[in-house]
Amino acid sequence: MEKKEMLYEGKAKRVYKTEDADLLMISYKDDATAFNGLKKGTIAGKGVVNNRMSNYIFSILEKKGIPTHLVEEINERDTIVKSVKIVPLEVIVRNIAAGSFSKRFGVEEGRKLSSPTLEFCLKDDDLGDPMINDYQILALDLATKEELQTITDMTFKINEALKEFFLNIGVELVDFKIEFGRFHGEIILADEISPDTCRLWDVNTHEKLDKDRFRRDLGGVEEAYAEVMKRLGLN
Repeated sequence: MEKKEMLYEGKAKRVYKTEDADLLMISYKDDATAFNGLKKGTIAGKGVVNNRMSNYIFSILEKKGIPTHLVEEINERDTIVKSVKIVPLEVIVRNIAAGSFSKRFGVEEGRKLSSPTLEFCLKDDDLGDPMINDYQILALDLATKEELQTITDMTFKINEALKEFFLNIGVELVDFKIEFGRFHGEIILADEISPDTCRLWDVNTHEKLDKDRFRRDLGGVEEAYAEVMKRLGLN
């Protein structure tokens, strides 16, 4: 399948048309951003890690009954996906207190939460991706009540599957951000699941194996991403 004109370039990916109106090609970049694009840099090989890891995890979730946009991995950086209309929400699940959750609620980082939390943020960099609740989502026609319920149910199912999956490779799933899209009227999982969109800690040492190493200038960013790939058996 051929890469046609570029439709969109985001912080982490370029999106291209293909000869099929229902399919797009996404190409993962090594560019790294944090704090809604205020901090910028490059993580060598990040695009390869995020592409291959996302596809691997999406294929696992598909087997567990979660519909995703994944069609076919073309090479290390490029993947064919279904052409979805993204629901303009970032869907965030937290299993352990960290990052903005710890700051907002004065909770020590690393505290295991009694139950997973679910947050919605409006997907809008210019506004700083503000938090938004169910009532506001419905009032602004961002999603229907039925779509919101589907997203909620799928998100908690994804969380349980991912927690088990990562634990098996010695990694704690602290929190993660996912996005959904509409494809011919169906809500499906889109975007990516990677060290860019998850907080991943070593289960024993609590060493950070994710983009927090870039956000917080901890160093060893490439090594952390490579370690996740190694544990996944993808390198």
